[in-house]
Amino acid sequence: MRKRIIAISASFAAAGALAACGGSTAPGVEQAPSGGATQASVPTTPTPPPQLQSKPTVTVPKNCDNKTLITKDLIPGTGQAAQSGQTVTVNYVGVLCKTGKEFDSSWKRNQPFTTRLTQGSVIPGWVQGIPGMKVGGRRELVIPANLAYGKAGSPPTIPPNSPLVFVVDLLSVS
Repeated sequence: MRKRIIAISASFAAAGALAACGGSTAPGVEQAPSGGATQASVPTTPTPPPQLQSKPTVTVPKNCDNKTLITKDLIPGTGQAAQSGQTVTVNYVGVLCKTGKEFDSSWKRNQPFTTRLTQGSVIPGWVQGIPGMKVGGRRELVIPANLAYGKAGSPPTIPPNSPLVFVVDLLSVS
């Protein structure tokens, strides 16, 4: 009988403790919405604006011997401007300047690319060529070899000393 009273008392104590859940006002405790539904804080891939929903055609210049970065806005953006050090999400197509051969594309993977605009995160041509671009814009970057992969190249797809052409669509900045 004594064990039965202890068991019943323990059951009431557990029920009382459970009933108290959700009533905390402690700092840093966030209450779940009614019904227990929660929203995941998983970053989502931005939806491109209509003008950026199809893969661009890259036109290589007649002269690929430029020694400086050349940028050209093909579609001016209207959103937030990217700055050095920020994180950007883009779609892009990269081709070898001298042959026009595509070596990489986020479009092929059907997955935008997210990176910080810092040295070591991406090639210097991107770190210098994307800042100032606005979200919703499409920019062509003609990048000399020294601002791309330089003397080493990136075998097997990018030979040594290869200038590159990218068309970059800026989807978001954070």
